[in-house]
Amino acid sequence: MARKKKVQQEEAPEVEPIASSDSDSSNEEEEEEEEEEEYDSEREDNANDAKDSHDDDDDADDDDVSVQDSFDGSEDFESQGSSDDDDDRLERQAESDDDDDSFDGEGGVQILDLDAPRSWKSKRDDNGRAKIDRKNESSRTNEDVAVDEATVKQVSALMHTDDLSSDDEDPAGADNRIGRIPLHWYDDYEHIGYDAHGQKVIKSSQGDNLDRALEEADRDHGKFVVYDALNARNVELTERQITLLRRLQSGAFAHPEHDANPDYIDYYSGIPEISGLNSNRYEKKSRFQPSAYEKLQVRRLLHRLKCGSINMDFLEGKVRDMNDLVKRKEQDSDKPFLLWKGNEEDELALRKGPQHIAPPKQPPPGHAYSYNPPEEYLPSQEELEEWSKLDPEDRPYGNFIPKKYDNLRSVGAYPDAVKERFERCLDLYLCPRVMKRRLNIDPESLVPRLPRASDLRPFPTTKCIEYRDGELTGVVRCLSVSPDGQFMVSGGEDGIVRLWEVQTGRLVRKWDLAEVVVKVLEKENDGFSNKLDLTRAAVLRTQKPDDDEEGTVKTKKPITSIEWNPNRSHHCLIAGIGKCAVIIATGTGGVDDAEITEALLSEALSVKSGGNIAPESRAAKAVKWLSLKKYNKQTSSSSTPISAYGGTIGPVVILQTNRDVSSVRWHRKGDYFVTVSPKAGAAAVLIHQLSKAASQQPFGKTKGEAQLACFHPMKPFLFVASKEHVRVYHLVKQVMVKRLMSGCRHISSLDVHVSGDHVVVGSLDRRLVWFDLDLASTPYKTLKYHERALRSVGFHPRYPLMASASDDGSIHVFHSMVYSDLMRNPLIVPVKVLRGHSVVNSLGALAMVFHPTQPWLFSAGADGKIHLFQDL
Repeated sequence: MARKKKVQQEEAPEVEPIASSDSDSSNEEEEEEEEEEEYDSEREDNANDAKDSHDDDDDADDDDVSVQDSFDGSEDFESQGSSDDDDDRLERQAESDDDDDSFDGEGGVQILDLDAPRSWKSKRDDNGRAKIDRKNESSRTNEDVAVDEATVKQVSALMHTDDLSSDDEDPAGADNRIGRIPLHWYDDYEHIGYDAHGQKVIKSSQGDNLDRALEEADRDHGKFVVYDALNARNVELTERQITLLRRLQSGAFAHPEHDANPDYIDYYSGIPEISGLNSNRYEKKSRFQPSAYEKLQVRRLLHRLKCGSINMDFLEGKVRDMNDLVKRKEQDSDKPFLLWKGNEEDELALRKGPQHIAPPKQPPPGHAYSYNPPEEYLPSQEELEEWSKLDPEDRPYGNFIPKKYDNLRSVGAYPDAVKERFERCLDLYLCPRVMKRRLNIDPESLVPRLPRASDLRPFPTTKCIEYRDGELTGVVRCLSVSPDGQFMVSGGEDGIVRLWEVQTGRLVRKWDLAEVVVKVLEKENDGFSNKLDLTRAAVLRTQKPDDDEEGTVKTKKPITSIEWNPNRSHHCLIAGIGKCAVIIATGTGGVDDAEITEALLSEALSVKSGGNIAPESRAAKAVKWLSLKKYNKQTSSSSTPISAYGGTIGPVVILQTNRDVSSVRWHRKGDYFVTVSPKAGAAAVLIHQLSKAASQQPFGKTKGEAQLACFHPMKPFLFVASKEHVRVYHLVKQVMVKRLMSGCRHISSLDVHVSGDHVVVGSLDRRLVWFDLDLASTPYKTLKYHERALRSVGFHPRYPLMASASDDGSIHVFHSMVYSDLMRNPLIVPVKVLRGHSVVNSLGALAMVFHPTQPWLFSAGADGKIHLFQDL
């Protein structure tokens, strides 16, 4: 059977009924009071009956109005709001209102037989209340008025049926209270949450699809039943809920009495009004006193007026700015002014638009263009004939021929004036022009400003000591200083090595290496029994025939190079003479240094059979070690150490090569040293180790003729200088790292800075070349301060100083500051020129060396003198 929907009438709040007419107030008040009494009694009856209500599906009366499917259907929904339907509904509501007091036979729940409208046409009265629009108020009867009032009453009650808060909807507290927790968290449980008392809300079984289909078939109004997933139960929608849903689906407001366009109430008026507050207050006392600020302004204006910076026109407002008045006076004045101010070009350059380029000016006319030129400017007949044969461009004055007139009035018109003006216009029109700006730059500003020499002290300035020896008359070729700066050695043209004391200038020791080498080689080779050994010994003595050829004069080989061991604990030095390099023990060490020096030289003193060199190596054919231990014993009585603990003194070992030795250099640690023999080919550069008495030949073939060689102070690099290039070799990797292109014809000297990043080279073509190894392989600076060839260059080991010695007899000292910051270039400033050597046979200052700890400089020259320059 079709089941009628029974709606429980809950207790609703009191609602004021909508006024039905605009009749007089007395009738309306009586009707309202009667309606309120009826409404209150009806609400009480309904509330009492709702407590014992139950559904009666079998015995339903025909008079009850069942909630059918009448709301479904587009035709009924679209016809909402028509006047006929509203009248029918109002009549049915009036009839049902008469039977409100009737109950069913069983005393059950009252059935609400109200078919609620979907919309109501209403207006607002003066009190803001909605009222029913009656077109024919005069034709309406009292019954119609009563029906309308009852309808308004029931509609208002219907719309406020469940207008309760969320807390009042479940007074028993049986609904689910889990809040916003997702329901799928309870999928594996038999309950779906908890109620207000903490009890589980058990899931209700909905059955399968067949059960649900049968249940919907039995319930003809099943479409108004929805499933509440939160509480796991079916909920029947009330009439009001259905009405609200229908209104929302149709796009209308939920409440039918809501007015979306109410009449505008002008709460705030746009008319300003005076409130009257503080209107009776007295004026301040300051309003009646003169203003100090205005007094100050008047005083300033009077002062400016007296000074003349303003006038009365400015004060009266006739002129807004005094500058306008000045410009107006300048424009109105008849004073003369300059047409050309001299800044026309600047004004044209600042002008907007295309740049204006002024045409080139023509040269001013000379004496030949005068009407009374001098006689030397007047051409002769022969010159006129020669000019006629030349082109106008090649003539001295073009088409113009100088002529002489008695006065200016006698000068006629120039026949080529129009033609030249036309050509000038063509040149200006057709020839392109380019703006050429003159640079007003001071030439001195382009040259970097160097600091003053007095600010770069200390550096050597004055000759203080001269070292002399009665037998020293020849050329002094080389110098070297001990690491502690106490002793200095020199090598001369006579083959003698002299040891000097720096502070006193006293000659301490001297060794004739030429005699020692000859004597040793003669005994080693058994009196020249071997022709090859005879040739090796003969290089130390050259035969020079006299004019009568009766005898020969024996001359000694010079000391070509000498250097003290840079290690403070190693008191020995090396000297190059002829084809040999000789190791000399100086005997200047203390107790500890003497023992270290003896240990260093022990292997060299006991060397046999040419040294500790592998017979199959390349160095075995290039060098031979010869110990002088037994020869030193024979002459030990005449050679005593300088120090009481000096130990061995004098020549210790000789290294014999195939060619003349031109350069010897130590490694920084004092064990390795390198010798250079330019004519030896691939064996020109040999590296030796003193502690092991061993030698090695690093190169198998030569690249140019090696002139000089030295070690890098920090890295395992070897610098080898040929006549034009300096090659840098990595001794561990055995590869060439870099080649420095000096641009010189013949390199004569080489030195490396203590940092290892800078190299200085001197050449015989007067060039001093500075290389920055981190910058490029080309010279950083090339200096040409000397007039002749450079013989020696070097850096100071401690101070930022550099010096160069030349054949012109002078020594130039430079301040050479090298910065650790790679972004700053080295600072090279010439500070002093030292002179003290005379030029002998085109040779001047041949050697120079810095003191290791002081800003002093030693120099030696072809005149046989040795000088010490100090900073005084």
